[in-house]
Amino acid sequence: MIKKERHVLVIFPHPDDEAFGVSGTISTYIEMGVPVTYACLTLGEMGRNLGNPPFANRETLPQVRKQELQNAAAAMGLTDLRMMGLRDKTLEFEDDEKMIKLITDLIEDTNPSLVISFYPGLAVHPDHDATARAVVRAIRRMPEDERPTLYTIAFAHNTVDVIGQPDIVHHIEGAAQKKLATLNAHASQTVWMMRDMEKRLAEKDPEAMKWLHYERFYTYQWDRDFE
Repeated sequence: MIKKERHVLVIFPHPDDEAFGVSGTISTYIEMGVPVTYACLTLGEMGRNLGNPPFANRETLPQVRKQELQNAAAAMGLTDLRMMGLRDKTLEFEDDEKMIKLITDLIEDTNPSLVISFYPGLAVHPDHDATARAVVRAIRRMPEDERPTLYTIAFAHNTVDVIGQPDIVHHIEGAAQKKLATLNAHASQTVWMMRDMEKRLAEKDPEAMKWLHYERFYTYQWDRDFE
């Protein structure tokens, strides 16, 4: 059962970050009538996949990925998409206070009861971890009784050893087709993965079906210190 929220704020660094593990949850909240804001910090302009033969170059890829992000938002039914204008693969070098203010401004503007982002130190990519640190720091500065709940995604190889198993599991089977449409919207980065995944789903592969129908999160515990 997915709890109804006042407003959900999703914060990720790259187009397609939302697609893999949160798009079913976003779609479900929207279907429930919960306002959802998705703040995407960059346009993923340093994405590795340029195609073979190339469909884009470094100058044109940002526009490709921007359109894909807009298409993904439409697939989820999301209307409040915010592109924050930072540069891919540079977030770890941004000033800490600048990043914290960016997140604080988003929270003040949207007044969410729930924020969804990555877990600091357990999200593999430097941009993921930089985003997660800023989110945690911004919320930590809020009075305890005003803090939104923070759901995080962690997938480093040592995640379970560090923080155990996810404590929130959303059954999103009803939004499965929207999840697939969101992933397919990011075709420049997902096309090869999706060909394999759709084959596995057609074969009713248990792990693929589990991935499609469930999304898992860690509720951030404020007594933990990631630094």
